[in-house]
Amino acid sequence: MAGRRLTGPADTYAGYRARLVETLRAQGIRDLAVLKAFAETPRHLFVPEAVRHRAYEDTALPIGKGQTISQPFTQARYLEALRLRGKERVLEIGTGSGYQTALLGALAGQVFSVERVEALARAAQRALREAGATNVSVLLGDGTLGWSGYAPYDAILVAAGGPTVPPPLAEQLAPGGRLLIPLGERGAQTLTLVERSGAELRHTPLGDARFVPLLGEHGFDA
Repeated sequence: MAGRRLTGPADTYAGYRARLVETLRAQGIRDLAVLKAFAETPRHLFVPEAVRHRAYEDTALPIGKGQTISQPFTQARYLEALRLRGKERVLEIGTGSGYQTALLGALAGQVFSVERVEALARAAQRALREAGATNVSVLLGDGTLGWSGYAPYDAILVAAGGPTVPPPLAEQLAPGGRLLIPLGERGAQTLTLVERSGAELRHTPLGDARFVPLLGEHGFDA
């Protein structure tokens, strides 16, 4: 069951979220579950107070430690490509602000997220609790190693660009599972959908992407 959303009479941001949803729809996002997740997930809880007034703009925003919360349209593309139906076990690499983690929680059964920066992991955990996301867990660690204790995963989402698919992530992908990752050099990647069919991994390019580098044992050097 998806995590509870923070909505109700005291929610003064509902109108802003509704406008964001219309922006996403106008840009071609069609998955109704994805649009509903954006309509119900409080992005303002996942950004610093100084930029909270811009929380529902379709733009990336700084969250500290040299990181950003991604543009909502980019996240919506990711989520739509994963084709989640509500019961999946999902691994997220790169918790960041925790906003995408919360969106995944609205779309899947269980979400396990790995973040390498301690300050971000702690802030994300606080925001996720405040947002009422009860089906998500955050681990501080090297995301390129995955989270083997809860594998296999029906879907894996990598929120950073790497040179290749980290072998541990491929190993933790369930039969029929889908892994979404930007692949390529630092600063310029191709968003790639990797699907497991038996022992084979099928790669499908989905378009250009520009993400922070995936750091770790099976990624880029820091």
